[in-house]
Order: sequence, then C-alpha cells, then structure tokens
Amino acid sequence: MTESTRTSALASRHRDLGSGLEDWNGMGTAWSYHSDPNDEHDAVRDSAGMFDMSPLKKVFLRGPDASRVADHVITRDVTRVEPGMSAYGAVLTEQGTVCDDAIISNNGNGEWMHCHGSGESMERLRESAEGFDVDIELDDDLHDLSVQGPKALTFLDAHTPIDLSSLRYFEHEATELFGYPCRISRTGYSGERGYEVFANADVVCNIWDELTGLGVMPCSFASLDKARIEAALLFFGYDMTPDHTPWEVGLGFTINRNKGEFRGKAAALASEQNPRFIGAGISSVTEDPWAGGETLRHNGTDVGTLNSPCWSHRMNKSLALVHLDPTIAQPGTELEVQGEDFSGQATVEAIPFFDPSKSRTHV
Repeated sequence: MTESTRTSALASRHRDLGSGLEDWNGMGTAWSYHSDPNDEHDAVRDSAGMFDMSPLKKVFLRGPDASRVADHVITRDVTRVEPGMSAYGAVLTEQGTVCDDAIISNNGNGEWMHCHGSGESMERLRESAEGFDVDIELDDDLHDLSVQGPKALTFLDAHTPIDLSSLRYFEHEATELFGYPCRISRTGYSGERGYEVFANADVVCNIWDELTGLGVMPCSFASLDKARIEAALLFFGYDMTPDHTPWEVGLGFTINRNKGEFRGKAAALASEQNPRFIGAGISSVTEDPWAGGETLRHNGTDVGTLNSPCWSHRMNKSLALVHLDPTIAQPGTELEVQGEDFSGQATVEAIPFFDPSKSRTHV
C-alpha cells in the first residue's frame, strides 16, 4: 500500500466508521466504511450524503500576475470567471494531451484557488509562473466536505447566514456554517445538486459532527464511484491520462478557442479532427462483471477499452465509462467485453446514464 504523506483532520472519524484510510493523492482516504455503499448511494440520490474530499489539492495563486498564470494553465477563459465564480477545465501538456483536470475559483482580491486531483497541476503551475509575480501555495490545512443530494440545500441553508438557495451552479461565497468560518461552493462530483464546504482543520470536524447529527450520511469513495460513473464524470488516471487528447475523453467542451495562448493550445486544436476513440458508456444486466481494463470487441475487432466500471443497484445493471472507436459508438451497438477472467456482452448507451438533461445539478 502506498504510504500517505498528507493527513485529513477527519481521519479518526473515518476510522470510527470502519475505514482503513487507503491512500489516494497522498492522503488516507475513506474508500469504504462498515456501511453498505449501496445505502450510501441511496442517501446521495434520495436525501444527502457527505464525502471527505480533502485529498483534492487546494492550490492558491496570489499576486499581481495570479490571473495570468491561472489562465495559461487551464483551458477555460479565466478572464470571464468573476469573483465568486468557478470554472471546470483541463490542464494540458505541451503536446496538447490531458495531464489533469481542475476547478479554478476566483476568490476576489487577486486570489485564485486551483483545486485538482492526482495529476500534474502543480508542476504545470510552477512552469507557467516562471518570470511572473505570483505566489503559489498548496494549503493542506483547508479541508473539503462535499454534501451532495436533493436535500443538501435543506440541511445546509438553515445553518448559514447567506441565502444558499440563490447560489448558482459553480458559484461560491465566503460565509459561516454552524457559526464556523468556511467557503461554500455549489459544486460536486455526484450528478446531484450539492455543495462543497471548504473549512480549515480546526473547525472541519465540528462541521462534520453537526451534519451527521442532522442526519447527513457519511459516504465512502466506493459509493462516490457509483454516483460519478452514473453521471459520466471523469476520474483522472482512469478515464483520462496524458496519453489522451481532450477530444478523446469528452473534454472538448472545456477548450476555449478564442482565449489567448495557453499551454498545449495549438497541439490540442490540431488533434481535434483525428480522435483515436471517444468517451462513451456501456451497460450489462450481468451484476458487477468488470474490473476495468477489459478490451471491447465488435465483430471480432478490438474497438476500445473499459475504464471505470460499477454495479448500479438503482439502475439494476452494470455500467462503465469506456474509450470506443467513434464509428461504432452509437447507442444500442452490441459489444463483447473481454478480460483475463471474463467474457461477456454489453450494449453501448448514451451518457450520462443518470439524469441526461442534468436537471438535478443545474436546477
């Protein structure tokens, strides 16, 4: 097991719930609890569940050139991200491939937060900062509680002085929750309306305890994986890597063609017309047959790779995010899934599998 070098203030809470604190992104992470991940999944879809997303790295950019550096690293047009707003985008290599994804938030007063997972954001930020007047700081004291589900607003709104219902998708505001200072952002990784609560280590356990006391269910990454796959949300290292262009993994929508220069822009635009595959979804009524990494075949020919699988008890089928030959990616196409210990059939489905109109996140 990889040794964790970063520690969540909530580690004791996770151990009490049965977590072994397996490593992700250098931090002990609640991959599972004693509770059933299906029950956690139900909480997220029917009420509200809470994830400790503190393993995400919160990197702050401050100084006169902070916005220029932020804009060079990410594919979105940062000049259009006003204070109190955020944007999701890709981070590219010089070759125009995806080396990370991130949410960039404008906190006002020249401060930006670049929140990312296990990719190369920090390395690229430091490269882009050379010669500019900007301070770059990883803040591991800042924690991230993600409260997700149709009742998330109800649980939170009565305990913060701001009108949380007026916060629009990808907006955020510095405030208090249960009297503790924090920043609340209307973002998440579940396909549900939800909020991320960014709070320092000295108060985050109190906020966690207040929310569990109200009935918000602590949820593990095992249930998060189910929710994010249903919603076709990508996970760096599985659904996208530096071997992939944005067009091959469904991140073309994050490329702003009209903004100024950003890392990998010319190479990324040049690769648009020649994707080797595209991001797609498959399903099977066979329960949990896939591990990830299986080969997809059509009429005896290899046509793709299975990346992120799960069994969705709510949809009563196995689901997976895949890379697939664009010529056979039409919904309804029958495929063979071939692994070391498994051979079976699957059907191409439109993604996202859950809430394709995205009405639940955007309402």
